[in-house]
Amino acid sequence: METDTLAMAQEIDFSLLALFLRATITVKLVMLLLIVASFWSWSIIVQKIITYRKARAEAARFDEEFWSGEPLDELFDKIGPEPQAAPERIFAAGMMEWRRSHRQDGKLIAGAAARIDRSMDVAIAKETDSLNAGLSFLATVGSTAPFVGLFGTVWGIKHAFEQIALQQNTNLAVVAPGIAEALVATALGLLAAIPAVVFYNKLSADSDRLGGGYESFADEFSTILSRQLDA
Repeated sequence: METDTLAMAQEIDFSLLALFLRATITVKLVMLLLIVASFWSWSIIVQKIITYRKARAEAARFDEEFWSGEPLDELFDKIGPEPQAAPERIFAAGMMEWRRSHRQDGKLIAGAAARIDRSMDVAIAKETDSLNAGLSFLATVGSTAPFVGLFGTVWGIKHAFEQIALQQNTNLAVVAPGIAEALVATALGLLAAIPAVVFYNKLSADSDRLGGGYESFADEFSTILSRQLDA
């Protein structure tokens, strides 16, 4: 009997494709959902790595230009009306408010410093929102994918027990396919969740560092302008 059971089990195809095709429609939907979530997560991860690397390079380049000793008005004119880099947009927001705060007689309108700070704060908020876009999806996948996979596993095991009851047979050849299909759902859940959690933590830290750099620059720029206001 054991020899016959092992022979039957060996004839069953346990490849991932075969397990997917034999699964119930509910488990198939769970697997497809997790596969899509995994691919979507990796697309966000790759895009963010490229974006953050570019942002660091832009910040380093602008920082060098800003502290080169070039007059701020000339630097602003060189950047133009449509800045491309995040530090340039923050700088431009402050400079535009600085120029608007001058009256025709050359004197400054009262409250210029506060308005300049608010303008740069708004620009920083927009840049940080852009940096953080997509990270919430990684957090969601990281926290929910294992449970979605577990749901697929539970449903698959339920189906396996139903087959046992219908066939009145507890042989390995009857039980193994259903259990294997169910465990694939758990594996896919972990496959989607683990990279999402790891890279969410890394990318969040990178985003915080970039945002902190923008705020530090805004503080330094505000200090420079406040000296001119006091003078």
